Amino acid sequence: MAIKDLSVLLSDLKPTLDPEEYVFCLLKEVPATLNPLSVFQEEEGTSIICKKVDAEAHEFEFDAIFKRITLAVFSSLEAVGLTAEISRVLTEANISANVVAAYSHDYVFVPEARAVEAFELIRALSDD
Repeated sequence: MAIKDLSVLLSDLKPTLDPEEYVFCLLKEVPATLNPLSVFQEEEGTSIICKKVDAEAHEFEFDAIFKRITLAVFSSLEAVGLTAEISRVLTEANISANVVAAYSHDYVFVPEARAVEAFELIRALSDD
């Protein structure tokens, strides 16, 4: 069952740091040969999150390289405060974060160069 209680969510985060490199791209059309991690329709086009290696293979443009931190806790889509807490600790460290909420889990994409630091900060939330 999905968890709504913020204190339970924070104590049960179980973050993991994915070694894969990810990028955000804006496309007119998603190639059928591509299996992006995420797709979102925007006014300007189709935003995708995909592996950097796939973006390079398709010669997509991207601005930055990210690592994905998965929050393994089964968070409710109606939970209040989890994203705010993650954002707070990363903001205090001046680390940008792009948070994606999926049905079962939340994912935090952070700059590759600061991924380990971001992961440790998020993991410390569970220790508090």
